[in-house]
Amino acid sequence: MRLVSWPVRSWHRARLRTRLVALAAAALVVALALSLVVLVVVLRASLERALDGAARQTGQDVAALVDADRLPDPIPAGGTTVVQVIDRNGRVLAASAGADRLVPMLPASEVALVLRDEERYEPGYRFGVEGVVRVVAVSAGTASDPKTVLVAVPASEVHESVRVVRVVLLTGYAILLVLLVIMAWRMVGAALHAVEELRTGAEAIAVGRGSVRDGGGAERLPLPRAHDEIFRLTVTLNSMLARLDAARARQRAFVADAAHELRSPLASLRTQIEVAEVTSTPAEPAELLADVSRLTRLVDDLLLLARMDDGPVRHRPPEPVELAVVADAAVARSAGARVPVVRVDRPGAASAVVEGDEDGLTRVVTNLVENAVRYADSGVEVRLGSDGGRATLEVVDDGPGIPAADRERVFARFTRRDDARDRDSGGSGLGLAIAREIVRRHDGTITLGEESPHGLVATVSLPLASPDEES
Repeated sequence: MRLVSWPVRSWHRARLRTRLVALAAAALVVALALSLVVLVVVLRASLERALDGAARQTGQDVAALVDADRLPDPIPAGGTTVVQVIDRNGRVLAASAGADRLVPMLPASEVALVLRDEERYEPGYRFGVEGVVRVVAVSAGTASDPKTVLVAVPASEVHESVRVVRVVLLTGYAILLVLLVIMAWRMVGAALHAVEELRTGAEAIAVGRGSVRDGGGAERLPLPRAHDEIFRLTVTLNSMLARLDAARARQRAFVADAAHELRSPLASLRTQIEVAEVTSTPAEPAELLADVSRLTRLVDDLLLLARMDDGPVRHRPPEPVELAVVADAAVARSAGARVPVVRVDRPGAASAVVEGDEDGLTRVVTNLVENAVRYADSGVEVRLGSDGGRATLEVVDDGPGIPAADRERVFARFTRRDDARDRDSGGSGLGLAIAREIVRRHDGTITLGEESPHGLVATVSLPLASPDEES
């Protein structure tokens, strides 16, 4: 078993270039061998056909002399050709010079076979020549006095010609095979050079020594000159590297922002504790609880985002959720805020029922309401309605609003508006990112728009639950 598996393991361990050239060489060997066999067979058949034609022509000429009763003795035959004319009893009636005049070249049983099969090979010793001969039989005479003309032509030259051609072809094919293998080796090497450059580039990038960089200075794989499959593969891999670099950059920014966000409440707690220790004055519990609450919310948001990045967050099984209940819960949590928060029903508010997780949707509306309260001048409205198979929930404030160019950017993690960089205002920059992710997992959308005459409207659109689900 080991002897059988060793070639397989060696084959799989061989370089791709070696395997491709080996396969090409094997195909060439098979093709050349087949062509050699065909050429030899065709050559032999052609030579035999020419030899048989000459012998048959000689037999027919002798048969014509027999029929004309002008048969000479000895029978004229060129070269080493042997001719006999025998009767039905096997007696030799005439023969060429050098042929046996007493004993027929073939017994009667074999003569019948030659007449039936037309021609055949026979050992030359029967005819007084070396090697083998090609024997042809031609009928002559009349029905009452049949005669047979036997013509034997030496076939050694045919065999020698075939042997010489076979040797020449084998030698030529061997040289041609070597040349073709060398050419295949070089051509496959040239074709795989781009792959080797790709591997070298990837290895250099792996150790941080990439020589090719894009416009942003990031390491990239070198593009081959030919616009072939390797070129397209390299472009795809470079796109993947770009996405990986962007993901790493987001991860580094996320970790840095998280560390910075966590440092602020921790530093505040430490300062209050150190002051209390130095002055022997107890720290204010309300201030400590505020920092602890802020720290807890931040940690909860970070954990939720981490779980979302890993995959779907497991909640309770989807169930019908009345958005009116979700809106009321968010409004209730905002009781005592610096501006009033009210719910406003629009057409279809009563039928605004969706399928999903009530806690997650409540968190979405709560985050939007908290953001609106933070920037509103006089109040916040939570508008609820449904139309066209979708439920719509809007959170509207009358604050300064957000420029259109920044409305998509604020959904990124740890993103704040320029006028809201003060972390003491309570925002961590994660609320909108969490809200969009939760809404996306409910097959919905969340967008920001402008409220007239000024302010911001955050619109959440969710598909309505089917009547069966509502029941």
